[in-house]
Amino acid sequence: MAKKVLEKIPGIKPRPVEGHKPAAAVLRGVVDAVYGDAWDAKQRGELVGWSSSKFPIELAKAFDLQVVYPENHAATTAAKKDGLRLCNAAEDMGYDNDICGYARISLAFAAGEPTDSRKMPQPDFVLCCNNICNMMTKWYENIARIHNIPMIMVDFPFQNTKEVSEEKIDYMVGQFEHAIKQLEELTGKKFDQKKFEEACNIANRTAAAWLKACSYMAYKPSPLSGFDLFNHMADIVAARCDVRAAEGFELLSEEFEQSVREGTSTWEYPEEHRILFEGIPCWPALRPLFEPLKNAGVNVTAVVYAPAFGFQYNGIREMAAAYSKAPCSVCIEDGVEWRETMAKENGISGALVNYNRSCKPWSGAMPEIERRWKEDLDIPVVHFDGDQADERNFSEEQYKTRVQGLVEIMDERKEEREAKGEEVYTNFENTKETDWSKPTID
Repeated sequence: MAKKVLEKIPGIKPRPVEGHKPAAAVLRGVVDAVYGDAWDAKQRGELVGWSSSKFPIELAKAFDLQVVYPENHAATTAAKKDGLRLCNAAEDMGYDNDICGYARISLAFAAGEPTDSRKMPQPDFVLCCNNICNMMTKWYENIARIHNIPMIMVDFPFQNTKEVSEEKIDYMVGQFEHAIKQLEELTGKKFDQKKFEEACNIANRTAAAWLKACSYMAYKPSPLSGFDLFNHMADIVAARCDVRAAEGFELLSEEFEQSVREGTSTWEYPEEHRILFEGIPCWPALRPLFEPLKNAGVNVTAVVYAPAFGFQYNGIREMAAAYSKAPCSVCIEDGVEWRETMAKENGISGALVNYNRSCKPWSGAMPEIERRWKEDLDIPVVHFDGDQADERNFSEEQYKTRVQGLVEIMDERKEEREAKGEEVYTNFENTKETDWSKPTID
């Protein structure tokens, strides 16, 4: 790894929008409020659920149900260095250490293993879907078994074509209708169409603001690092139907817009290279992930994981199609197109891939996707062994070596292209050059 640590650029640190708290602080407060609302409901004797991150939560909001998210809870637990203890506890219960780290943390917590990383009430029901991966089904079945509670399941078929067929949409809408009947039986209430539509409107507003915030990575120099988006993942997962999250992301976009005008950035170092980071970050090792990149002036300006939660739709059928699209539930052609479009729009010169032991469906597709990047984009791609939650599966030294190799290749190519007068970045004509004197994103 480069021995020289790059100095911060003086005066580049962004400021909050006048009259507002920093957006990051606002968004942290939103997540705290979501969990606080769930605890308040629990204390009032109301039902509280656990939900998989891409369950169509709008259905539950039609019944005024408070819901929290085991994936978010597990990520926070891992980031606060308590994940390994819970993983070990789950293994002592008989769960194999080869299954997802999130699942092991969650199952241990569901069985009564305490953690102070984030307080989360135990569930009265679970909401599950398999558009993330099929492992979710068994994970949530086991939570339901531990607590002897209902599980409401929505099955999303794998999308082996780029367009979601009308037959599959029919199938999923039918399942939405069945889930509604189960929720009616669970709550003793009738489905409230008005509240459902309100939840959908807020979810679309939140998604639009989130995707807009993500889009600012396209500017050169970027007003943010992709690692900033990882810090806000809890909001787009846990508060998609909460107007407080929509307002927080709108404020975040205002901050990025202001940074574009003023020439500031949360990335406070020279932007020597811009890369795509593929996969879920290693939450227990965020600093070890970031430091080698920072020291070499490598800014992450394209991430797949963050915008994958930006569901936008109009009506129940479009909603079914939107929720069908997740990184692990679409065909290779879709997966390649998503990433290559982002690479072109955001102007990258390399890619760094997490072969995430906890997420085998995601990592399993990566060799072919990597091959296509190299062929279609002509960029260097390196990968490292990691894990989203279990720190035993991440080697800091291996990671440093892989980043060093990527930087050396990008340095060589940069020198060659600059000598020929060529643009350094992939399809850079699609990347938005910053012009401080003009308005930018509408």
